Amino acid sequence: MLWVAATLTAAAPSLFFWVIWTLTGDYGSRSYLSMSSGSCLGWDIYVQVSPWAYPVKAFPLFSYGGAPLIVLGFAGWCLSLRSGRTGLGRMIGRCVAVVLLVLNLPDLLLPTLDAALGPACTQIWGPPELLSQQFAWGLYDCVPPILVLLAVRAPRRAFVRRGPVVRTAAGVLAVTAVVLLPAASAPPGKVSAQWELGCPGFGDDSATRLNAAEKRFLCTVRGYDRPYDSGVEGWDEVSDQDVLAQGRHLCALATRHGGDIAARAVSEAPQASLAGALPSLCPAVARAQQAEADRRQAESEAYVAQKERACAAHPRHRPKIEPVRQRRATLWTEFWTIDGWEDGYEGNPPDLVEELVGSGRGTLAIWAADEIGHACVTVESYTRRPPQETRGWEEVVEVGYESPTGSLELVDGEGTSLKGLTTRGPGSYRVRVHLRGRKLVTQTVDAPDGAVELLVQVFPGTAKKPVVYK
Repeated sequence: MLWVAATLTAAAPSLFFWVIWTLTGDYGSRSYLSMSSGSCLGWDIYVQVSPWAYPVKAFPLFSYGGAPLIVLGFAGWCLSLRSGRTGLGRMIGRCVAVVLLVLNLPDLLLPTLDAALGPACTQIWGPPELLSQQFAWGLYDCVPPILVLLAVRAPRRAFVRRGPVVRTAAGVLAVTAVVLLPAASAPPGKVSAQWELGCPGFGDDSATRLNAAEKRFLCTVRGYDRPYDSGVEGWDEVSDQDVLAQGRHLCALATRHGGDIAARAVSEAPQASLAGALPSLCPAVARAQQAEADRRQAESEAYVAQKERACAAHPRHRPKIEPVRQRRATLWTEFWTIDGWEDGYEGNPPDLVEELVGSGRGTLAIWAADEIGHACVTVESYTRRPPQETRGWEEVVEVGYESPTGSLELVDGEGTSLKGLTTRGPGSYRVRVHLRGRKLVTQTVDAPDGAVELLVQVFPGTAKKPVVYK
């Protein structure tokens, strides 16, 4: 009967899912994607073992939970008994049980090992419900081999007193269980997984015991809010309750100092490493940081406005012939040049002629600052070649430009653009750049605002060679 029970127990899950598929067309399988950082011993072993374990399990003898192997072992056991070789029968049964245990135990022991290592390693196996199912199936898969071992065990006619080694080992195990099981059964502090907290771009937000601010704080502390972020060091396995308690304590310290996380009392606190995540949890810190951001934004806008006023104060250029359009702007750069692009031709800027202007197919680059700074730029578009102007300019260089789309525009690092430079659509053009102020900004420590002035003239022309007028 035990052999029959082992066979039915092994085959039952496969038969059940086959019936479900026959009736509904769905096996009921679901897929999960998990992301983790670091190394977990159980998962690392699982990854190494799986490539050879799955082909072995796919062998027909091990299908249906190993039921064919159990039937084969039962046949060998019966034949051994009929021939009077009971020892051989027991060996066959035990071999069947060992093979099944070797195939099935890793699915139970490896996640158990990672669960003992901590929540960070538990999460790599998937959502809690999936891990619970894996534990349950792992225990279930151990039932058939245990039944086989019971079926082939030798009958015991009388009580046999075990030796001192066995009795000592049993006592140690009993004491260990008494000591460790109460601690293991005590509910550990909850460490919510990424999907429970509903962190940006991931999760179902199922941690209903936490409010939105607490979830955002935990997402930041755990490193769930940004890709490839390992979180705040030392807090990954601390329970949600303890992390929030320490965060609130740090918030109270920061609140007493006007929300300043740089205050000495905050920066020297034991939980100071949580300060970077505090804005999500602590209104005082959020207000202080928002006020600082507003102040810096106001300073930046005032700085830009000051430079723009300086550029606007320059006299407007008076062209010798009427351009199709003329535009002025204050353009900024952090890498010496302002660039011109056409859609689909963005890329590395071309080399400069005389360190002033360079061109390529669909690309243009013009020197504008001593690495970081601004320039007062005037662009003029023509349908024919304008007269040369060198008086009052320090440098004048002209280059050929090939426009593939007819949509050339100058852009800077702040998003300002000057469009409509090409007047006749795609084709060949010449770009003439006039500059003054380079010596002033390169040879003066604190150059005046609006020191660099650029006049850019764009007109049709087929010549390719650059020309240096001055």
